[in-house]
Formats: sequence, C-alpha cells, structure tokens
Amino acid sequence: MGVPARTPGALHTSERADRTAKRMRREMTFTEKKLWKALRKLELSDSHFRRQAPMGSYIVDFVCHAGRLIVEVDGGIHDLDAVALRDQEREEWLRGRGYAVLRVRNEDVARDVEAVVRLITGRLGAGAPTPNPSPQGGGA
Repeated sequence: MGVPARTPGALHTSERADRTAKRMRREMTFTEKKLWKALRKLELSDSHFRRQAPMGSYIVDFVCHAGRLIVEVDGGIHDLDAVALRDQEREEWLRGRGYAVLRVRNEDVARDVEAVVRLITGRLGAGAPTPNPSPQGGGA
C-alpha cells in the first residue's frame, strides 16, 4: 500500500494527529456541525473548507487552504488565561505559515450562523482583487 495523498498546504506531522483529527470529525460539537453544514453550502471558487484538519502539532476546526484562512469555533473555556495564552501561541505558529486565524464564538454560530458565514466569506474576499474594475479608475 502506498503513501496516502496529502492536501496541499496541510502541515502533517504524524499518524497520531491524523487519527485524532478523524476522531474529532466524528465527535464535532453542535456549533461545529452547524457551521460545517453552512460552509459546505458555499459556492464560491476556492472556498473549499476542511474540518478538523491537522496542521503541525495542532488540529484546526476549519481551514480553507486556498484562502489561507483558519476558522476556530470557541466556547467559554477560551476565556481562561491559560487557554488564551495557548491560543495566542498557536495563532502565531499558524500565522508564521501564512494563515489568518478567525475566531468565532459558539453562541454567535448558534444564534446566527448566516452572519458568521458572511464574516468568513468577507475575510476570504478581503485579499481578492476587484473583479472588473472601472475603466475610469473609479473613485473621486
């Protein structure tokens, strides 16, 4: 049996991380499931998301490799100082590899998943050039 194919942009470090990510995909929280369902409906080019994806020694909730965007769904535990410090170190590591990290709250996903998806798509489109710019150069 050959070596399994890897997703471009993914930073795999071990079979253990792959096994853990697979387990986490089976055991997603209510809000992760809700956001995943909404993200799967997106019909934007290059907006393919992976869920519970291993990256280095971390497993991120959602990642769009083409858009270099990671979305983390956070509960109240992330308000604890020790967890917030760990999150900061993790974000620095991910940013060092060219990814932006967007953190959304569980309660925001539960209350208005469409608003969260608009926030995500806005972040994905933020780095994109304007399609069909005005021939006059636009602006005043």
